[in-house]
Amino acid sequence: MTFSATAGRTTVSRTAWLILALLVISGFLNYFDRSNLSVGAIDIQRELGLDNSQLGLLLSAFFWTYALMQLLGAAGWLVDRFNVSWILAGGFFLWSGATAITGTARVFAVLFALRLLLGIGESIAYPSYSRILANSYPEHRRGFANAAIDAGTKLGPALGTLLGGILMARYGWRAFFVVLGIVSLSWLVPWLLWMPRGLGVSAREDPAAISAVPGIPAILRQRSAVFSALGLFCSNYYWYFLLTWLPPYLESARHFSKSRMAVFGSLAYFLIAASAVFSGWLSDRFIARGHTPTRIRKGFAGLGLLFSAIIAGVPLISHPDAAMALLMAACLAYGLFSSNLFAITQTLAGPHAAGKWTSLQNGFGNLAGVAAPWFTGWVVDRTGHFSLAFVTAAAVALCGAVFFVFGIGEIRQADFS
Repeated sequence: MTFSATAGRTTVSRTAWLILALLVISGFLNYFDRSNLSVGAIDIQRELGLDNSQLGLLLSAFFWTYALMQLLGAAGWLVDRFNVSWILAGGFFLWSGATAITGTARVFAVLFALRLLLGIGESIAYPSYSRILANSYPEHRRGFANAAIDAGTKLGPALGTLLGGILMARYGWRAFFVVLGIVSLSWLVPWLLWMPRGLGVSAREDPAAISAVPGIPAILRQRSAVFSALGLFCSNYYWYFLLTWLPPYLESARHFSKSRMAVFGSLAYFLIAASAVFSGWLSDRFIARGHTPTRIRKGFAGLGLLFSAIIAGVPLISHPDAAMALLMAACLAYGLFSSNLFAITQTLAGPHAAGKWTSLQNGFGNLAGVAAPWFTGWVVDRTGHFSLAFVTAAAVALCGAVFFVFGIGEIRQADFS
């Protein structure tokens, strides 16, 4: 199979859609693997005798290596310089193996180390996605393509929370992690059969493209690169707050049973996924009809983060049904934003810089994965409730809306010369 390196095509081949399906599944498994620690958090906390601050540290461990591998440019360099298809396969093998071994860990230090290893493996995912999509999808199709992958990353926690909550209650968290890691490895079979091949997958296989890949200083001189990274940090703080602490919040503060927590936690993630797919499709329709990517992409991003801030009211509502209704509305709003996030990045970076730009942006943005879990645990230990944690997530999301709407300029490919 050949892989087109031309981003300006107006059509997408059947093979490209098959590759997109595999990328969606990998994103699903990516977040399924990384989110299940929060589902078993209360059980792990009891078994290992951890306080909330230690639990927050464990929940944030993944993001230390995940963010640094991208922020320091390692993930982007690998993706832009070598065969992106094989780099993605190697990272997938590493993170799935770390998930399986997690189920055998008996002490805090080993669990912490395995979460660090998981972060290394998953750090190449989004830079790989951006390089592949920037090379194979035209502007007016990237909204849906990115939204589909984003939906996969939201369906991962959704099904992970639902199935994890139910199966962990019956079989325990250890068995669940071992089986999940082993089953995930089966994704490598179809990927190795149909993965992208040809000049578009590696600068080393296309010598003419090497000179077109900008360096890190050239990217950092772009105003849009700085503000897209700041905006992603803010939006990720909101997302990782939900991803790591929503299940413990529902169990400890709302006193939901494990099975009820699984239902409402998974529903929140399902709604983000559904909203993202619809919003990605709708934004592409607007652009195809002549509206500018600047107006459409930034409009979806800004409004999504603005309305996501209603989550601040969730802990203030005593009636559980009303509180859950407000939570679900906030999740629907967040899907408006997430559908267009990396479509913005890929247009700004262009096909040659997509991997490196995404790596830097995602690396800085995912430092929020260190901050949000730890700060939330610290707040709950000090105050005894989650109110300040929810307000902080809402305030940071509003800052993200400002960065995306007013910080990033026109959404077009940057001039690195």
